[in-house]
Amino acid sequence: MAKNTGSSKFRKVDVDQYDEDRFVDDVTEGGDEGGPNENKYQDALLLVLQNAPIGSKNQAVKDRATNLLVRVLTSFKGDIDQCVKSLDGKNVDMLMKYIYRGFEMPTENSSAVLLTWHQKVFAVGGLGSIMRVMTDRKRV
Repeated sequence: MAKNTGSSKFRKVDVDQYDEDRFVDDVTEGGDEGGPNENKYQDALLLVLQNAPIGSKNQAVKDRATNLLVRVLTSFKGDIDQCVKSLDGKNVDMLMKYIYRGFEMPTENSSAVLLTWHQKVFAVGGLGSIMRVMTDRKRV
């Protein structure tokens, strides 16, 4: 026998809240635009660079770290030159490793952003940074 389809449980869902025309973005009330966000992205970049899973043999961990760093680089709002110049030599080389790793796994619009970052990191690290990254056996 057929089941009773007269149930009205489906009618309790408010489908209007999913209408794209009625979408309201959560807007934060505040006058500061850019200041905290710049520091937030720079701190996130520094945190990922300092905690790179170089010694890990788990490729999934390395992929997650790379995806996180590429997401930070693509979301970065601020002066890239100033951010790169504030890094020490070890972190500049680590950033260059992540940039090359990001080129291996391109996502939408990431290649253009990574090229911009590569240009800025190259200006600070020079050819020596590229050589150290290419000859280092420890991969990210």
